[in-house]
Amino acid sequence: MPIHNHRPIRRRTGLFDAIVTEAAVALQVLSGSAVANRPNPAGSMSQPDELRVDEQRHAAGLMRINHVGEVCAQALYRGQALAVEREPTKMLLRQAAAEEVDHLVWCQQRLKELNSRVSLLNPVWYAGSFALGVIASRAGERYNLGFMAETERQVEAHLNDHLASLPVGDQRSRQIVTQMRDDEIEHRRTARQHGGVDLPFPIPRLMTFMSKLMTKTTYYI
Repeated sequence: MPIHNHRPIRRRTGLFDAIVTEAAVALQVLSGSAVANRPNPAGSMSQPDELRVDEQRHAAGLMRINHVGEVCAQALYRGQALAVEREPTKMLLRQAAAEEVDHLVWCQQRLKELNSRVSLLNPVWYAGSFALGVIASRAGERYNLGFMAETERQVEAHLNDHLASLPVGDQRSRQIVTQMRDDEIEHRRTARQHGGVDLPFPIPRLMTFMSKLMTKTTYYI
């Protein structure tokens, strides 16, 4: 009787598995079911004085912009990590993406407290940013990390503007935005330390233009 040597079948991971994983992450982000790894910076603070209707509306518009920024950052970094070749760079991008999930959840929680909602255009922003991340990853590692650094520099500038614009009484939003800004600064420094270089003209200008378009739209929608 012949003896059959049964070897365990090892499932090979590949592009299909990666796509399934990214689809699952996208669903979590867009459905609002993502979970933060760190506590909300405003979690231990007492509720501030009641905001006027116009102040609450303005704060919600700013936090909706911040939420969309985190949706875009999550998609951008995961798109880069999917296509970049070196494992250390993949890990760096995924770590940044993981921290962006925290920001995403914090902004969503604050929007609920302000009796508002996330942007209706989030699926569009996510898809576009993910595609942009995949494209950016093919430009070479130095520019890939440079793209991350430039993204964080522009986000940092937006967050500083929001800190100056938030209603004085909205300390909960201010605490969240401050922690987000500090994290973005660290992401930018990390990208530089790992070899990120300045992006060639006119890429930063184009990024600024698209960012302005996104923020003006998201404030209301």
